[in-house]
Amino acid sequence: MLRTLDTLDVRGKRVLVRADFNVPLQGGAVGDDSRIQATLPTLRRLLDAGATLFVMSHLGRPKGPEEASRMGPVAAHLSRLLGQEVRYTPTPGPASDEQAAFVAEAPPGSVTLLENTRFDARETKNDPEMARALAAYADVFVNDAFGAAHRAHASTEGVARLLPSAAGLLLAREVEVLSKLLQNPDKPFVVILGGAKVSDKIGVIENLLALADDVLIGGAMAYTFFKAQGGAVGASLVEDDKLELARELLGRARQRGVTLHLPQDSVCAREIAEGAETAVYPSDAIPEGWMGLDAGPEAVRAYRAVLGGAKTVLWNGPLGVFETKPFDRATTAIAETVADLEGYTVVGGGDSVAAVNAAGVAARIDHISTGGGASLEFLEGKTLPGIAVLSD
Repeated sequence: MLRTLDTLDVRGKRVLVRADFNVPLQGGAVGDDSRIQATLPTLRRLLDAGATLFVMSHLGRPKGPEEASRMGPVAAHLSRLLGQEVRYTPTPGPASDEQAAFVAEAPPGSVTLLENTRFDARETKNDPEMARALAAYADVFVNDAFGAAHRAHASTEGVARLLPSAAGLLLAREVEVLSKLLQNPDKPFVVILGGAKVSDKIGVIENLLALADDVLIGGAMAYTFFKAQGGAVGASLVEDDKLELARELLGRARQRGVTLHLPQDSVCAREIAEGAETAVYPSDAIPEGWMGLDAGPEAVRAYRAVLGGAKTVLWNGPLGVFETKPFDRATTAIAETVADLEGYTVVGGGDSVAAVNAAGVAARIDHISTGGGASLEFLEGKTLPGIAVLSD
Protein backbone atom coordinates (compact mmCIF):
# COMPACT_ATOMS: atom_id res chain seq x y z
CA MET A 1 0.00 0.00 0.00
CA LEU A 2 1.30 3.44 -0.93
CA ARG A 3 2.28 5.63 2.01
CA THR A 4 0.56 9.03 1.73
CA LEU A 5 0.94 12.36 3.51
CA ASP A 6 -1.50 11.16 6.17
CA THR A 7 1.18 8.72 7.37
CA LEU A 8 3.77 11.48 8.02
CA ASP A 9 4.02 13.93 10.90
CA VAL A 10 5.37 17.07 9.21
CA ARG A 11 4.42 19.63 11.88
CA GLY A 12 7.38 21.93 12.30
CA LYS A 13 9.60 19.50 10.37
CA ARG A 14 12.15 20.12 7.64
CA VAL A 15 10.70 18.39 4.58
CA LEU A 16 12.62 17.43 1.44
CA VAL A 17 10.21 17.42 -1.51
CA ARG A 18 10.94 15.89 -4.91
CA ALA A 19 8.82 17.71 -7.50
CA ASP A 20 8.68 17.50 -11.27
CA PHE A 21 9.49 21.02 -12.37
CA ASN A 22 10.95 19.92 -15.69
CA VAL A 23 9.13 22.73 -17.51
CA PRO A 24 9.84 24.55 -20.79
CA LEU A 25 11.69 27.86 -20.45
CA GLN A 26 11.10 30.67 -22.94
CA GLY A 27 13.12 33.87 -22.82
CA GLY A 28 14.36 33.11 -19.33
CA ALA A 29 10.88 32.48 -17.93
CA VAL A 30 8.59 29.48 -17.45
CA GLY A 31 6.65 28.83 -20.66
CA ASP A 32 4.14 26.26 -19.37
CA ASP A 33 3.61 25.93 -15.62
CA SER A 34 1.19 22.96 -15.65
CA ARG A 35 3.60 20.73 -13.74
CA ILE A 36 4.30 23.43 -11.17
CA GLN A 37 0.59 24.08 -10.67
CA ALA A 38 -0.02 20.35 -10.21
CA THR A 39 2.18 20.09 -7.12
CA LEU A 40 0.98 23.30 -5.42
CA PRO A 41 -1.61 21.45 -3.28
CA THR A 42 1.15 19.32 -1.76
CA LEU A 43 3.39 22.31 -1.06
CA ARG A 44 0.54 24.30 0.48
CA ARG A 45 -0.55 21.43 2.69
CA LEU A 46 3.00 21.05 4.01
CA LEU A 47 3.35 24.79 4.59
CA ASP A 48 0.00 24.92 6.38
CA ALA A 49 1.38 22.30 8.78
CA GLY A 50 4.29 24.58 9.60
CA ALA A 51 6.89 22.65 7.62
CA THR A 52 10.07 24.13 6.18
CA LEU A 53 10.43 22.99 2.57
CA PHE A 54 13.43 22.09 0.45
CA VAL A 55 12.18 21.36 -3.05
CA MET A 56 14.29 19.63 -5.69
CA SER A 57 13.76 18.78 -9.34
CA HIS A 58 15.60 18.15 -12.57
CA LEU A 59 15.27 20.46 -15.56
CA GLY A 60 16.27 19.22 -19.01
CA ARG A 61 19.21 16.89 -19.57
CA PRO A 62 22.30 18.95 -18.73
CA LYS A 63 25.78 17.47 -18.76
CA GLY A 64 26.85 19.17 -15.56
CA PRO A 65 26.10 22.77 -14.50
CA GLU A 66 24.65 24.77 -17.41
CA GLU A 67 23.29 28.31 -17.18
CA ALA A 68 20.34 27.48 -19.46
CA SER A 69 19.20 24.72 -17.09
CA ARG A 70 19.41 26.55 -13.77
CA MET A 71 16.30 26.60 -11.58
CA GLY A 72 16.21 30.39 -11.11
CA PRO A 73 13.24 31.04 -13.45
CA VAL A 74 11.29 28.24 -11.74
CA ALA A 75 12.00 29.74 -8.31
CA ALA A 76 10.73 33.15 -9.46
CA HIS A 77 7.57 31.62 -10.92
CA LEU A 78 6.93 29.47 -7.86
CA SER A 79 7.31 32.55 -5.64
CA ARG A 80 4.45 34.23 -7.50
CA LEU A 81 2.23 31.15 -7.34
CA LEU A 82 2.77 30.55 -3.62
CA GLY A 83 2.62 34.22 -2.70
CA GLN A 84 5.84 34.01 -0.70
CA GLU A 85 9.52 34.23 -1.47
CA VAL A 86 11.10 31.00 -2.66
CA ARG A 87 14.75 30.98 -1.63
CA TYR A 88 17.16 30.11 -4.43
CA THR A 89 20.80 30.70 -5.17
CA PRO A 90 22.89 29.23 -7.99
CA THR A 91 25.21 26.50 -6.70
CA PRO A 92 27.57 24.02 -8.36
CA GLY A 93 24.83 21.47 -7.92
CA PRO A 94 22.95 19.28 -5.48
CA ALA A 95 24.68 18.00 -2.37
CA SER A 96 27.52 20.53 -2.77
CA ASP A 97 29.07 22.36 0.18
CA GLU A 98 27.57 25.63 -1.10
CA GLN A 99 24.10 24.13 -1.27
CA ALA A 100 24.40 22.57 2.19
CA ALA A 101 25.35 25.95 3.63
CA PHE A 102 22.39 27.64 1.92
CA VAL A 103 20.03 24.97 3.24
CA ALA A 104 21.37 25.37 6.78
CA GLU A 105 20.40 29.06 6.75
CA ALA A 106 16.73 28.43 5.85
CA PRO A 107 14.36 30.03 8.38
CA PRO A 108 11.37 28.05 9.71
CA GLY A 109 8.38 28.01 7.36
CA SER A 110 10.43 29.00 4.32
CA VAL A 111 10.57 27.38 0.88
CA THR A 112 13.95 26.73 -0.73
CA LEU A 113 14.31 25.53 -4.31
CA LEU A 114 17.49 23.50 -4.76
CA GLU A 115 19.61 23.56 -7.89
CA ASN A 116 18.95 21.18 -10.81
CA THR A 117 19.52 17.63 -9.54
CA ARG A 118 21.05 16.58 -12.85
CA PHE A 119 23.92 19.03 -12.49
CA ASP A 120 25.49 16.14 -10.52
CA ALA A 121 26.21 12.96 -12.49
CA ARG A 122 25.60 10.93 -9.34
CA GLU A 123 21.87 11.68 -9.58
CA THR A 124 21.05 9.35 -12.46
CA LYS A 125 23.37 6.66 -11.03
CA ASN A 126 21.34 6.64 -7.80
CA ASP A 127 24.60 7.20 -5.96
CA PRO A 128 24.24 6.42 -2.21
CA GLU A 129 26.63 9.22 -1.22
CA MET A 130 24.52 11.83 -3.01
CA ALA A 131 21.33 10.38 -1.52
CA ARG A 132 22.84 10.63 1.98
CA ALA A 133 23.87 14.26 1.41
CA LEU A 134 20.35 15.17 0.27
CA ALA A 135 18.72 13.25 3.14
CA ALA A 136 20.83 15.24 5.63
CA TYR A 137 18.88 18.39 4.69
CA ALA A 138 15.60 17.22 6.21
CA ASP A 139 13.64 15.15 8.69
CA VAL A 140 11.21 13.57 6.22
CA PHE A 141 10.90 13.08 2.45
CA VAL A 142 7.87 13.59 0.19
CA ASN A 143 7.93 12.52 -3.44
CA ASP A 144 5.40 14.34 -5.63
CA ALA A 145 7.24 13.82 -8.93
CA PHE A 146 5.15 11.23 -10.72
CA GLY A 147 6.80 12.20 -14.00
CA ALA A 148 10.13 10.95 -12.63
CA ALA A 149 8.80 7.95 -10.68
CA HIS A 150 10.01 5.49 -13.32
CA ARG A 151 13.62 6.55 -12.64
CA ALA A 152 15.66 5.02 -9.81
CA HIS A 153 17.63 8.21 -9.13
CA ALA A 154 19.25 9.53 -5.97
CA SER A 155 16.55 12.21 -5.58
CA THR A 156 13.63 9.84 -6.17
CA GLU A 157 14.49 6.35 -4.96
CA GLY A 158 17.76 6.70 -3.08
CA VAL A 159 16.75 9.37 -0.57
CA ALA A 160 13.40 7.65 0.10
CA ARG A 161 15.29 4.75 1.70
CA LEU A 162 17.00 7.05 4.20
CA LEU A 163 14.14 9.15 5.60
CA PRO A 164 10.54 8.61 6.71
CA SER A 165 8.87 9.04 3.32
CA ALA A 166 5.52 9.24 1.58
CA ALA A 167 3.83 10.17 -1.68
CA GLY A 168 2.61 13.72 -2.19
CA LEU A 169 -0.99 14.44 -3.20
CA LEU A 170 -0.18 14.52 -6.93
CA LEU A 171 1.73 11.25 -7.00
CA ALA A 172 -0.89 9.50 -4.86
CA ARG A 173 -3.68 10.70 -7.16
CA GLU A 174 -1.84 9.50 -10.27
CA VAL A 175 -1.40 6.04 -8.75
CA GLU A 176 -5.06 5.91 -7.69
CA VAL A 177 -6.42 6.88 -11.12
CA LEU A 178 -4.11 4.75 -13.25
CA SER A 179 -4.53 1.75 -10.94
CA LYS A 180 -8.30 1.91 -11.44
CA LEU A 181 -7.80 1.81 -15.21
CA LEU A 182 -5.73 -1.35 -14.85
CA GLN A 183 -7.87 -3.06 -12.22
CA ASN A 184 -11.51 -2.10 -12.52
CA PRO A 185 -12.41 0.32 -15.34
CA ASP A 186 -16.09 0.94 -15.95
CA LYS A 187 -17.09 -0.63 -19.27
CA PRO A 188 -17.06 0.04 -22.17
CA PHE A 189 -13.40 1.02 -21.81
CA VAL A 190 -12.00 2.80 -24.88
CA VAL A 191 -8.28 3.48 -25.30
CA ILE A 192 -6.94 6.05 -27.78
CA LEU A 193 -3.26 5.64 -28.61
CA GLY A 194 -1.40 7.93 -30.98
CA GLY A 195 2.14 8.96 -31.71
CA ALA A 196 4.84 8.16 -34.20
CA LYS A 197 6.03 4.68 -33.31
CA VAL A 198 4.41 1.35 -32.50
CA SER A 199 7.57 0.53 -30.55
CA ASP A 200 6.80 3.34 -28.06
CA LYS A 201 3.39 1.86 -27.22
CA ILE A 202 3.95 -1.91 -27.56
CA GLY A 203 3.80 -2.61 -23.83
CA VAL A 204 0.72 -0.44 -23.32
CA ILE A 205 -1.16 -2.05 -26.21
CA GLU A 206 -0.30 -5.56 -25.04
CA ASN A 207 -1.30 -4.87 -21.43
CA LEU A 208 -4.52 -3.02 -22.25
CA LEU A 209 -5.75 -5.62 -24.73
CA ALA A 210 -6.79 -7.62 -21.67
CA LEU A 211 -8.86 -4.72 -20.36
CA ALA A 212 -10.13 -2.53 -23.20
CA ASP A 213 -13.19 -3.02 -25.36
CA ASP A 214 -11.92 -0.82 -28.20
CA VAL A 215 -8.49 0.59 -29.05
CA LEU A 216 -8.35 3.57 -31.42
CA ILE A 217 -5.00 3.94 -33.16
CA GLY A 218 -3.81 7.28 -34.52
CA GLY A 219 -0.64 9.06 -35.51
CA ALA A 220 2.13 7.75 -37.70
CA MET A 221 2.13 4.35 -36.03
CA ALA A 222 -1.15 3.59 -37.82
CA TYR A 223 0.77 3.28 -41.10
CA THR A 224 2.93 0.48 -39.72
CA PHE A 225 -0.30 -1.44 -39.11
CA PHE A 226 -1.59 -0.66 -42.61
CA LYS A 227 1.64 -1.71 -44.31
CA ALA A 228 1.68 -4.89 -42.21
CA GLN A 229 -1.66 -5.78 -43.83
CA GLY A 230 -0.43 -5.07 -47.35
CA GLY A 231 -1.71 -1.51 -47.64
CA ALA A 232 -0.06 1.21 -49.71
CA VAL A 233 1.10 4.01 -47.41
CA GLY A 234 3.19 6.16 -49.78
CA ALA A 235 5.95 8.04 -48.00
CA SER A 236 4.28 7.78 -44.57
CA LEU A 237 6.46 7.05 -41.58
CA VAL A 238 6.67 3.28 -41.06
CA GLU A 239 8.70 1.07 -38.73
CA ASP A 240 9.59 -1.69 -41.17
CA ASP A 241 11.19 -3.75 -38.42
CA LYS A 242 7.88 -3.79 -36.52
CA LEU A 243 5.60 -5.09 -39.28
CA GLU A 244 5.48 -8.62 -37.87
CA LEU A 245 4.78 -7.23 -34.42
CA ALA A 246 1.91 -5.18 -35.83
CA ARG A 247 0.42 -8.31 -37.39
CA GLU A 248 0.77 -10.14 -34.06
CA LEU A 249 -0.98 -7.33 -32.17
CA LEU A 250 -3.85 -7.32 -34.67
CA GLY A 251 -4.21 -11.08 -34.26
CA ARG A 252 -4.05 -10.87 -30.48
CA ALA A 253 -6.77 -8.22 -30.46
CA ARG A 254 -9.05 -10.45 -32.55
CA GLN A 255 -8.43 -13.38 -30.20
CA ARG A 256 -9.38 -11.29 -27.19
CA GLY A 257 -12.47 -9.85 -28.85
CA VAL A 258 -11.04 -6.33 -28.77
CA THR A 259 -11.65 -4.11 -31.78
CA LEU A 260 -8.45 -2.36 -32.82
CA HIS A 261 -9.59 0.57 -34.97
CA LEU A 262 -7.34 2.18 -37.57
CA PRO A 263 -8.10 5.52 -39.32
CA GLN A 264 -9.88 4.64 -42.56
CA ASP A 265 -8.77 7.86 -44.26
CA SER A 266 -5.87 10.27 -43.83
CA VAL A 267 -5.06 13.90 -44.52
CA CYS A 268 -1.92 13.68 -46.64
CA ALA A 269 0.75 16.02 -47.95
CA ARG A 270 4.12 15.82 -49.70
CA GLU A 271 5.82 17.77 -46.90
CA ILE A 272 5.26 18.65 -43.27
CA ALA A 273 4.72 22.39 -43.50
CA GLU A 274 2.02 24.95 -42.89
CA GLY A 275 0.39 25.84 -46.20
CA ALA A 276 1.42 22.58 -47.86
CA GLU A 277 -0.97 21.15 -50.46
CA THR A 278 -3.14 18.50 -48.81
CA ALA A 279 -5.42 15.73 -50.02
CA VAL A 280 -7.50 13.05 -48.31
CA TYR A 281 -6.84 9.42 -49.28
CA PRO A 282 -7.84 6.04 -47.90
CA SER A 283 -5.15 5.22 -45.34
CA ASP A 284 -4.26 1.98 -47.12
CA ALA A 285 -4.13 3.59 -50.58
CA ILE A 286 -1.83 6.60 -50.21
CA PRO A 287 -0.01 7.49 -53.46
CA GLU A 288 3.78 7.48 -53.75
CA GLY A 289 5.36 10.69 -52.52
CA TRP A 290 2.45 11.51 -50.20
CA MET A 291 2.53 11.11 -46.43
CA GLY A 292 -0.33 10.43 -44.06
CA LEU A 293 -0.06 13.26 -41.52
CA ASP A 294 -3.44 13.31 -39.78
CA ALA A 295 -6.54 11.17 -39.36
CA GLY A 296 -9.10 12.08 -42.01
CA PRO A 297 -12.71 13.26 -41.60
CA GLU A 298 -14.23 9.77 -41.94
CA ALA A 299 -11.82 8.41 -39.34
CA VAL A 300 -12.76 11.20 -36.93
CA ARG A 301 -16.46 10.48 -37.42
CA ALA A 302 -15.91 6.77 -36.80
CA TYR A 303 -13.81 7.38 -33.70
CA ARG A 304 -16.39 9.80 -32.32
CA ALA A 305 -19.06 7.14 -32.74
CA VAL A 306 -17.02 4.59 -30.77
CA LEU A 307 -16.28 7.10 -28.02
CA GLY A 308 -19.94 8.06 -27.71
CA GLY A 309 -20.81 4.98 -25.68
CA ALA A 310 -17.67 4.82 -23.54
CA LYS A 311 -17.84 4.74 -19.75
CA THR A 312 -14.03 5.04 -19.38
CA VAL A 313 -11.57 6.64 -21.81
CA LEU A 314 -7.79 6.71 -21.73
CA TRP A 315 -6.03 8.88 -24.32
CA ASN A 316 -2.27 9.03 -24.86
CA GLY A 317 -0.72 10.46 -28.02
CA PRO A 318 -1.82 12.72 -30.90
CA LEU A 319 -3.67 11.52 -34.01
CA GLY A 320 -1.48 13.51 -36.38
CA VAL A 321 1.47 15.88 -36.66
CA PHE A 322 -0.23 18.03 -34.07
CA GLU A 323 2.41 20.73 -33.89
CA THR A 324 1.95 21.73 -37.57
CA LYS A 325 -1.35 23.10 -38.88
CA PRO A 326 -3.56 21.88 -40.49
CA PHE A 327 -2.51 18.44 -39.25
CA ASP A 328 -3.84 19.18 -35.76
CA ARG A 329 -7.50 18.98 -36.69
CA ALA A 330 -8.20 15.35 -35.80
CA THR A 331 -6.40 15.66 -32.45
CA THR A 332 -8.36 18.82 -31.61
CA ALA A 333 -11.65 17.19 -32.65
CA ILE A 334 -10.97 14.18 -30.43
CA ALA A 335 -10.03 16.51 -27.55
CA GLU A 336 -13.42 18.20 -27.82
CA THR A 337 -15.20 14.85 -28.11
CA VAL A 338 -13.50 13.37 -25.05
CA ALA A 339 -14.30 16.51 -23.05
CA ASP A 340 -18.01 16.16 -23.90
CA LEU A 341 -18.27 12.55 -22.69
CA GLU A 342 -20.21 11.62 -19.57
CA GLY A 343 -17.83 8.75 -18.77
CA TYR A 344 -14.57 8.97 -16.82
CA THR A 345 -11.78 10.47 -18.94
CA VAL A 346 -8.01 10.33 -18.48
CA VAL A 347 -5.53 12.14 -20.75
CA GLY A 348 -1.75 11.76 -20.65
CA GLY A 349 1.22 12.51 -22.88
CA GLY A 350 2.57 15.93 -23.80
CA ASP A 351 0.79 16.43 -27.13
CA SER A 352 -2.54 15.07 -25.87
CA VAL A 353 -2.41 17.40 -22.88
CA ALA A 354 -1.41 20.27 -25.18
CA ALA A 355 -4.42 19.46 -27.36
CA VAL A 356 -6.95 19.65 -24.53
CA ASN A 357 -5.32 22.87 -23.33
CA ALA A 358 -5.35 24.40 -26.82
CA ALA A 359 -9.00 23.40 -27.28
CA GLY A 360 -9.88 25.03 -23.97
CA VAL A 361 -11.40 21.84 -22.58
CA ALA A 362 -8.83 20.76 -19.98
CA ALA A 363 -11.17 21.63 -17.10
CA ARG A 364 -13.67 19.08 -18.45
CA ILE A 365 -11.21 16.16 -18.42
CA ASP A 366 -11.52 14.12 -15.23
CA HIS A 367 -7.79 13.48 -14.87
CA ILE A 368 -4.81 14.89 -16.77
CA SER A 369 -1.69 12.85 -16.06
CA THR A 370 1.57 14.72 -15.50
CA GLY A 371 3.71 11.73 -16.36
CA GLY A 372 4.89 10.93 -19.89
CA GLY A 373 7.18 7.93 -19.74
CA ALA A 374 6.07 7.19 -16.18
CA SER A 375 2.41 6.94 -17.25
CA LEU A 376 3.27 4.59 -20.10
CA GLU A 377 5.39 2.32 -17.92
CA PHE A 378 2.69 2.23 -15.24
CA LEU A 379 0.08 1.31 -17.85
CA GLU A 380 2.39 -1.42 -19.15
CA GLY A 381 2.15 -2.96 -15.70
CA LYS A 382 5.78 -2.25 -14.80
CA THR A 383 6.97 -1.55 -11.27
CA LEU A 384 8.09 2.07 -10.94
CA PRO A 385 11.01 2.36 -8.50
CA GLY A 386 10.00 5.80 -7.24
CA ILE A 387 6.61 4.37 -6.25
CA ALA A 388 7.74 0.95 -5.03
CA VAL A 389 10.05 2.53 -2.44
CA LEU A 390 7.05 4.41 -0.97
CA SER A 391 4.93 1.28 -0.63
CA ASP A 392 4.55 -0.99 2.39
